[in-house]
Amino acid sequence: MSHHWTTRLGLPRPLLLGYAGLLLFMIGDGVESNYLSPFLTDRGFTDGQAASVITAYGVAAAIAAWFSGTLSALWGPKRVMWLGAGIWAVFQIVFLAAALPTDNYTVVLLSYAIRGLGYPLFAFSFLIWVIAVAPVKRVGTAIGWFWFGFTGGLPTFGSLVASGSIPLVGEYGTLWVALVIVVAGALVACLGLKEPTGSRPMVENATFKGQMIGGIDILWRSPKVALAGIVRIINTAPQYGFFVFLPIFFTKTIGLTLQQYLLMVTLMFAANLPAGLIFGALGDRIGWRRTVTWFGCVGCAVATLAIYYGPMAFKDNFWVATVCAMFWGFILSGFTPIPALLLSMGRPEDRGSAFAVYSLGAGLAAFVGPALVAVFRPLVGVHGLVWVFTLLYLAAALMSHFLKSPSDPQYREDAMPAPAKENPQPISG
Repeated sequence: MSHHWTTRLGLPRPLLLGYAGLLLFMIGDGVESNYLSPFLTDRGFTDGQAASVITAYGVAAAIAAWFSGTLSALWGPKRVMWLGAGIWAVFQIVFLAAALPTDNYTVVLLSYAIRGLGYPLFAFSFLIWVIAVAPVKRVGTAIGWFWFGFTGGLPTFGSLVASGSIPLVGEYGTLWVALVIVVAGALVACLGLKEPTGSRPMVENATFKGQMIGGIDILWRSPKVALAGIVRIINTAPQYGFFVFLPIFFTKTIGLTLQQYLLMVTLMFAANLPAGLIFGALGDRIGWRRTVTWFGCVGCAVATLAIYYGPMAFKDNFWVATVCAMFWGFILSGFTPIPALLLSMGRPEDRGSAFAVYSLGAGLAAFVGPALVAVFRPLVGVHGLVWVFTLLYLAAALMSHFLKSPSDPQYREDAMPAPAKENPQPISG
């Protein structure tokens, strides 16, 4: 048995450079996440136009997330990662060199939306690679490390880079800094990864048509997979919604400066980093579903209320706002075991299709969150919107009750009768 430090930490050793590249890539992708909306409105775009740009980006991200599973099954994750990085870089240049200098709304909308195809193809294809390589008993922990890199970049260190770069080169110049960081991350991951699994198709003899049909009909062949996909949407939909309205709420209503807000967001998701590792390991120990239900769903419902009512009770208080935000960022990682849970519920030959559902859920969250803000903020304001997100998390807790799988550590513990443990019988497959 290997006692290398990566093994003890639950990191698949052959994928170390992939994790490093993912972190860099997502730092670059997350640079503008918490200032793009006010940046666009300061340039003369309306609030509605800024929201539409971000919503279009979310739609593109959802489409790309769905295709990350399908294309990885056909081509292998590594080629899909190259594709995602290329799309991101090319359309970031179009966005910066053609769209923003002319302030042409149509070009801004299209270029930024198409750029949204890039990060899900890169990141979620790498997640498929992680799940394929990680030992079964440590898959939750390995996924926790993936989210450490993903969230470490978007928006944790991305916001930190923005807070340091904006005073030096301005908001527009910082977007060029983001491009450099993304390209560096893509090169580290795609050139540095030598592990052979990701360089070949994930499904033998897969066809594009077969993967697309499988990714759709699994929704009614396996209702639990569909339900898990909905829970995955709810997982981060509020996070993407926060990116739209929290900058304005905290700077205009609570009274923080933009620099304070960016620091708050950095600390908010810094709390998320160790939490992903903690909840990944906890899921491997006490059960994936149990962790998702109580820490992810119920925990986030409580934290969503705290991130609004806490700062409202102590306006102009940076540290109260930050503590509430850090609590939300920490407990969000209670959803870490979802991929392991979802992929364990279908047939082995359906793993690619099940992951397509997971990826679609992750991508749709980037659309659903801003869309909910666009619909509900004019009707019920920020206060009502916070309750909409809270009720969504409680609904997810009810749905997750039905996500039971024989592979779940909790299920194996709870469902295995004592005689069976003493006199194990062969399991037919």
